[in-house]
Amino acid sequence: MKKKILLLSTGGTIASVASELGLQPGQTGGDLLAALGPLPYDVTIHDILKLDSTNIQPEEWQLIATKVYEMRGGFDGVVITHGTDTMAYTASMLTFMLPGIDLPVVLTGSQLPISTPLSDAPYNLRCALEMAVSGIPGVFIAFDRKILLGCRSVKVRTTGFDAFESVKAPAVATINSDGLCLTPNLPRPQSGPCRLETAIDSRVVLVKLIPGVDPKLFRAIASIGSRGVVIEAFGSGGLNFIRRDLVSAMGELVAEGIPVVVCSQCLYERSDMTKYEVGRRALREGVIPGEDMTSECAVTKLMWALGQGMTQAEIADFFRLSVAGEITPKDRPLP
Repeated sequence: MKKKILLLSTGGTIASVASELGLQPGQTGGDLLAALGPLPYDVTIHDILKLDSTNIQPEEWQLIATKVYEMRGGFDGVVITHGTDTMAYTASMLTFMLPGIDLPVVLTGSQLPISTPLSDAPYNLRCALEMAVSGIPGVFIAFDRKILLGCRSVKVRTTGFDAFESVKAPAVATINSDGLCLTPNLPRPQSGPCRLETAIDSRVVLVKLIPGVDPKLFRAIASIGSRGVVIEAFGSGGLNFIRRDLVSAMGELVAEGIPVVVCSQCLYERSDMTKYEVGRRALREGVIPGEDMTSECAVTKLMWALGQGMTQAEIADFFRLSVAGEITPKDRPLP
């Protein structure tokens, strides 16, 4: 008996066609599957969106998560075709909106429309379909012969077919002549029954530090109603405090009830805010270390935590918890 897959199409480059305004989504999920020819799966298709992923925002995350939750019954796995630009954000948010997910949910897309002769879309879609019947629960991205954990994925290239990397954790699987080759000791989703938890607060700001940034910027962030801040700090998580005192500015935000999460601008290796004075001063002000989370994951995790009504203390505890492998335990070396 063929395994059953639910395919949810949302648009993106993979489904795009040429227009006077440039590429725009125009093909259906049925069109995408037709380009692959005969398949050894029983695929049910639902076209839920037709958007460039630049236009996919928190409301679309809630829609996609709801569709996965409500329609997953009777299927072995779910594939979501999606544009690449915000795919890492969607994959991270689905991780939190679907705690305890009980089947594979695999996002994929392409750098060229599936209708073009040299497109990477057919292989990416085939890999996603195969991961969807693997029996391994979780949220993943399938791209360029790799399966990546959704909450660890980052888009690193705009034209290369190897558009995504899992920069601080090994790939979940690779695809070669032996088929789908899984990495041992994979992180698993939270235990317990799958739940749908789509309440979020999107009033979160991501700021990349530059030398000389004015601390008044952060006062402005608070004044416009922001509820949380994620900062890409220098190196291991350093914030300057000489002349332009960002550390005190962070403390003021925390005192006003605005959680501040600090990650590193460096893609590779973890941050460690306990190593240098510039990090320890910030910790004393109450900032929350992002450890080795990607910025995409930190942003979506904070939006979700705020939406669940967590207090600052609860958010700090939540950021110490690895829900689905988004943080590497400190007793386990990075790859």
